[in-house]
Parts: sequence; C-alpha cells; structure tokens
Amino acid sequence: MPNPQPPATRKPVVLMTMGAQPRNGHAYQVMTHKYIMPLVEISGCVPLLVPTCCGTADLEQYLDLADGIYLSGAGSNIDPALYGQENLTPEKQQDRDRDLFDLPLIKGALARGLPILGICRGMQEINVALGGDIHQKVYNEPGYDDHREDADDPVDEQYGPSHQIKLLPGSWFAELMGEEQIPVNSLHGQGINRLGKGLEPLAHAEDGLIEALHAPALSPFLLAVQWHPEWKANENPHSIKIFQAFGDACRQRCALMAAS
Repeated sequence: MPNPQPPATRKPVVLMTMGAQPRNGHAYQVMTHKYIMPLVEISGCVPLLVPTCCGTADLEQYLDLADGIYLSGAGSNIDPALYGQENLTPEKQQDRDRDLFDLPLIKGALARGLPILGICRGMQEINVALGGDIHQKVYNEPGYDDHREDADDPVDEQYGPSHQIKLLPGSWFAELMGEEQIPVNSLHGQGINRLGKGLEPLAHAEDGLIEALHAPALSPFLLAVQWHPEWKANENPHSIKIFQAFGDACRQRCALMAAS
C-alpha cells in the first residue's frame, strides 16, 4: 500500500481591500493586477479581495480569515476631514468607502498582531489611522521636491527610478535591503507630515520626506513605503526582498495560529 502523501502546507491568506472606480455609469470595485501578482509570485500568499463598498459590519469576520493585510496604492486621496483638514485637492478623486473600511481594518489588524504591508495610499492610511496627518500638496511645501510623475511619460518611465532614499542606519529594513540607500520610483502628490502614534520612520527621501515607516512597539511586522515596489517587482531586487519579508511574516503568523 503506498505511503499517504503529507497534507499540503496551507498558504497564508492576505486581505487586499479594493477601491471604487466609476466606469460608464457603473460603480466598480477594483484591484490592480500589478499589486496582486507580487503577493502571489514572491510572497507566496493567497490574496482575498475585500470590497469596501458594503461597510464594516463584516470586518471582524474578514479579519478572522486573515494571516496578513496588504494595503495597496490607488488613484484616490484620503478624505482630509479624517485627519482634521479641509480638502485642498477637490479635483482629485476620493474614496470614502475605502477610507472608512481601511482605517478600522488597520486598527483591528494591529490588535490581532497581523502583519501589515502598505504601499503609497496604504502607507498614508496607516498614518491617518494612528492619528497622523498628510501633506496634501507636497509639491507646494517649502523645502520639498515635486514627487509626482509626469502623466505624459510612458508608464515604464513613470515607474522608473526617480530618486534615492536613505535608510535608517542599523534598522532591520537597512539590514534587509543590504544597503544604506536605494533608488525608488516616485508617483505621489501627497506625503506624510505628522507621524501617527507608535509609527517611526525607516527611510527618507533626499528632501527629508518620510519614504518608509514601521511600528516596532505596535506590530511584529508593519512595513509601509511611499514608493511602488509592486511595479515589475520580479525585476527589482529590493522589491523582491520586501515581498519575501512580508510573505515570511504571514507564514509565521499562519504557523503560530495553527499551533495554538
């Protein structure tokens, strides 16, 4: 009689919240392909796409399913009312349903010790959820550069290297990257101003803008970055390290829960 095969190891399940996008008079919930693929191919996780248009009544049930949280970028800005400011960019799309879902999601994930990865808007959501605020127009702030892409450039140029960031010396992130500074792309008009409670910077742009952060007193793994490591992630050694580290953290969480 043949030996039974060992059961397949369960991959970690990672929540990815979707955003609103109107198309031809219809309301859509969307998630961009470029964010999903590194989570599958590099992190080795199973994405669970979560609609944000239905409110938070089922938020705890979603968290029950999760081994990690992945907050992507988006074309929309966070509603400034959520961090006590008037809207200085009324021409920009907002997504209040995502705001009102993701902010409590972040708090719930922190309470459960779930690993969290945030990119661009996701980083800003983490900051706002913890009481921080945002420069709504970094390009108008004295001393800061214009971090926006040129919309007329081909997409590959928009997502190409734009500037260097300096990593916090001696930090786990600098050790992970294996370098004191790395090149990143830059496609954002907004950025971190006052940090939320428990958040600490991990990297700064050449003009001093916070480009990466973590929460060592709040989370076993929280990494948020202002640039877009998901873009052609398999071709970027720094992106690979980021998504591998997140996947490893989710696997550790998955193993911990399986053993409990």
